[in-house]
Amino acid sequence: MSFRFIDTHCHFDFPPFTGDEPASIQRAAEVGVQSIIVPATQAANFSRVLALAENYPPLFAALGLHPIVIEQHSDDCLDQLQQVLDKRPQKLVAVGEIGLDLYRDVPQFDKQERVLEAQLKLAKRYELPVILHSRRTHDKLAMYLKRHALPRTGVVHGFSGSVQQAERFVQLGYKIGVGGTITYPRASKTREVMAQLPLESLLLETDAPDMPLNGFQGQPNRPEQAGGCLTCFASCARNQKMRLPKCCLIIRMRCLALVGSLPFVGSIRQSAHNA
Repeated sequence: MSFRFIDTHCHFDFPPFTGDEPASIQRAAEVGVQSIIVPATQAANFSRVLALAENYPPLFAALGLHPIVIEQHSDDCLDQLQQVLDKRPQKLVAVGEIGLDLYRDVPQFDKQERVLEAQLKLAKRYELPVILHSRRTHDKLAMYLKRHALPRTGVVHGFSGSVQQAERFVQLGYKIGVGGTITYPRASKTREVMAQLPLESLLLETDAPDMPLNGFQGQPNRPEQAGGCLTCFASCARNQKMRLPKCCLIIRMRCLALVGSLPFVGSIRQSAHNA
């Protein structure tokens, strides 16, 4: 049985991929990862992420200002983002990685909220989905998503929260990102949450080079590990008795990261068509 994947979240502009792009793409392709979405985290990275997408057919760009480096962002950065969006680059498929984060000692949360709102408005104006980061901020983020009502929604990546919080995002039209976290024994609560969600609401991602799978600690994560996330999730689904009938499970999961459940698929297909 062969699988085809889109890795919906890989920081391919970071080491160990830098300088090893062709070989890294080939290794991913050998295990069925056909496309990789590369989210930028700050304005200084925009040109590199766009260049990667332009130079390598399997790569697609997302541009955004990440809350974890909020001190790096300014109004000029937002202006740069708008200027790029105005040009509508062919392989730009999302605004991201954006969001909120209360994990840091000095989160500058007021600034985070302002930068997030500005980017949600841009995503809405340019009809692009969003790739969202959220740590200890799910309820606040859901409030902003409801307020702005994006036409193309997006994904809450690396989700770790309650069933109720996940269901709120799903009700708003957003997908929940599933990655290496669920492979760890200590992540039993996260696995239980994922198992209670409709399968069509979930997306595979690696967050490479971060979020390595259990057993690969200390090693950089890679897109070819998407299959490991799938295997772990399939086991979790069987053990937790997901809502979908078992006869549908494997068939649906074969398409999980490629077919209609992806808010980015339309953008990827259009980019490929125009190429």
